[in-house]
Amino acid sequence: MRISALFSPDHIVLGLRAAGKEALLRELARKTARRAGFEPEVLAAALLAREVLGSTGIGRGFALPHARIAGLKHFVGLFARLETPLQYEAIDEAPVDLVFLLLIPGESANEHLAALAAISRLMRDERVALRLRQAKTAQEVTAVLKETEGGGE
Repeated sequence: MRISALFSPDHIVLGLRAAGKEALLRELARKTARRAGFEPEVLAAALLAREVLGSTGIGRGFALPHARIAGLKHFVGLFARLETPLQYEAIDEAPVDLVFLLLIPGESANEHLAALAAISRLMRDERVALRLRQAKTAQEVTAVLKETEGGGE
């Protein structure tokens, strides 16, 4: 699964505002509800339930909220760069400003593990994170993701 396919320009939000972690997850659910074919409340509940198991704040200002959704037909991704970093209970306690949301079909075997691992690997590269923070458009974000997959423009 190519990361850039999940986060095409229409699945990227730059300058997102949220008052806190829960508000952020609810907003991400609202923004993906139509594409996922679910009510925002259903998606938000699944994302919040996943956070109870442990924070998806990976560190270095990066979070990877994800949840399995029973009945979801396909993976749904959304990249958001926050206007203002927020406390997210990340592993390193640093505020988060880069968020990769991944909604996973409930019947999916382990395909999601490859996607989660690929995103995590991507964000270990500080140059990639810097470029994502500096991108001015959704197209620039997509270009960064494609380049990191070896599929540059």
